[in-house]
Amino acid sequence: MLKKRDLTECHVLYELMVDPAVFPFVRHKAYSVEEFIFLTKQTMEAEENGELISRTILDEWGNPIGTINLFDVQDGCGFLGTWIGKPYHGKGYNQPAKEAFFNELFFEKDIQTIFMRIRKTNVRSERAALKIPYVSLANETRPDIYQQLNANEDIYNLFQIERDSYYMHTVREMAHTPVEEILEA
Repeated sequence: MLKKRDLTECHVLYELMVDPAVFPFVRHKAYSVEEFIFLTKQTMEAEENGELISRTILDEWGNPIGTINLFDVQDGCGFLGTWIGKPYHGKGYNQPAKEAFFNELFFEKDIQTIFMRIRKTNVRSERAALKIPYVSLANETRPDIYQQLNANEDIYNLFQIERDSYYMHTVREMAHTPVEEILEA
């Protein structure tokens, strides 16, 4: 489950974010609860200005467990950034959160392309990205963005998710879902 960001969740999210297994991978780092509250206010204002889209990831009881964001929104494109607290790693929250976010971005907002930058040394994340049927490696198809990401040093691979590819994937998934499951939902 996802919800719009608000200040009531800041204390819980801050405690999850500062875990050493999470903190290095967070784009907007805060070094105190007060700073996290300030960054959350800035995030909410930036979303109002159309600069980013940010949601809180919730567990099945409605507790905040992480965030999922589309940063640097420009011309229908943006960069994905996600983090989930360590106690929730490997428990199946990541994929449903991404799917809910992608559905919102592609079908409710005017987003056409989601980019993901993954460190070339992060082989596990690269393999995971390439297993997703609607993700493609974009180093050669988007050389301008790839070169911008690696302007100082060759660190990142660039992946992209196009709205049309995601849409076709969801149509194929629906075609393979038994009618009984659709009716139960």
